[in-house]
Amino acid sequence: MTSETLAATEKVAGPATNAPDDSAEAKGYVTSAARSRNMAAIRRSDTKPEVLVRSELHRRGFRYRKDFLLEMGSVRPRPDIVFTRLKVAVFIDGCFWHLCPDHSKIPRNNTDYWEQKLLGNVARDLKYDHALSGAGWLVVRCWEHEAVDSVVGKIESVLFAAVGGRR
Repeated sequence: MTSETLAATEKVAGPATNAPDDSAEAKGYVTSAARSRNMAAIRRSDTKPEVLVRSELHRRGFRYRKDFLLEMGSVRPRPDIVFTRLKVAVFIDGCFWHLCPDHSKIPRNNTDYWEQKLLGNVARDLKYDHALSGAGWLVVRCWEHEAVDSVVGKIESVLFAAVGGRR
């Protein structure tokens, strides 16, 4: 490469360097901006399992509210599917976030953080179940890995029981 070509290249691309890249990305760390993008991409509602269950319920003629906030004093659960008149709340829990006994594993990196976070999610789930039951609600909890027909069958059984066994 001639000195003229090198000078022209440095004007466009900056000076050539053989120094190692010490950036966070080069070391395998995730920057705050990248972490923010990752977390923003995780859905709180309208996950694929929820949409499939809701679609099947709707196809079978059931009407419901989705992602509906229930005000219960200091506890504010937001079930994925709510049948308000029958007081039935349905949660479709993700295996990772709610510690599914079949599929969940605590990540190896930052184990203390994840263990505390995920156990906190499970404790919150129990608190919501207790508060809802105490207020006369029937709670249905399903895992994201369960078959849609199985989940809908479980919900139908609870709805049938909620109307006193009559259709």
